[in-house]
Amino acid sequence: MLQGKELILATRPYAQEHRLKSWFHALSTLALLVGLTTVILLVPVWLVRIASSLFLGLVIVRMFIIYHDYLHQSILQHSKVASLLMTLFGLYILAPTSIWRRSHNYHHDHNSKLFSASIGSYPIATKNKFLNMTPSERRAYLAIRHPLTISFGYITMFILGMCVSSFTSSPRRHWDSLLALVLHALFITLVIVFFGWQVWLLAIFFPFLIAECLGSYLFYAQHNFPGVVFQENADWTYEKAALESSSYMVTNRFMSWVTGNIGYHHIHHLNSRIPFYRLPEVMQAFPELQTASRTSLKFKDIRDCLRLKIWDPERNQMISLKELQGS
Repeated sequence: MLQGKELILATRPYAQEHRLKSWFHALSTLALLVGLTTVILLVPVWLVRIASSLFLGLVIVRMFIIYHDYLHQSILQHSKVASLLMTLFGLYILAPTSIWRRSHNYHHDHNSKLFSASIGSYPIATKNKFLNMTPSERRAYLAIRHPLTISFGYITMFILGMCVSSFTSSPRRHWDSLLALVLHALFITLVIVFFGWQVWLLAIFFPFLIAECLGSYLFYAQHNFPGVVFQENADWTYEKAALESSSYMVTNRFMSWVTGNIGYHHIHHLNSRIPFYRLPEVMQAFPELQTASRTSLKFKDIRDCLRLKIWDPERNQMISLKELQGS
């Protein structure tokens, strides 16, 4: 059984893209995104528009995973066309390249460390730290992890977090966050002026709400699940964080397509250069990767993930507020 760095090295042959396959996935998903938006804008059949709006939200999630893979340098590198398309998509989805690359790379380098800045991830408080917080600090901490905050990720995570917060903290570094907000406001204005507020709801608001709710929850559940392990900084290793602090989310074939196989998150964290369409192949090739902690999009698993609030070092597990009060 391979362990540690040996396992990472063994996955390197899979960190090679099939260029035509990468282009097929990227262009076909973009075509779906543009096509569904066009249908919502131009086809005057409300049932068709509503169905297209729901599907558009899911297609945006898939395109985001492709964008995410591009920024991890696992697909379509050294292509000016790909660079342009992905930059434009980052602006469209309110996760421009400067802040997403900075925050997400930090997340990969510090995943599951207890005492590091909460950049690119949901904050984790230990039991003692939480008990020593002021009431206002506790409310702020719990608010970030609240199901409503995750559900309205369109506003909380993307508009406020990715764009407003990043630009105000460093305007020169994250000027593209302001550009994303301006373009998004312009897009909304044009749709309302030329097509009406009902079409705005179906072409922009609901698809973004669906996509960024699902995206926010996926990111949460990938590192906040029953069985997750957090480490003191001195005990932390990259490979251990990947295998013990990143979940394997089991989904059906359709949702695997929608989420771009990001459910194989422990493998993605082990080697982020593996293209998303090769992750199932890696899972099959290595028995060592088949024992990861599992979750899913079933109601029970979602509930079990969302109830986790605080890291208890004594139990070596995440606990709920109810468990904290009973301890």
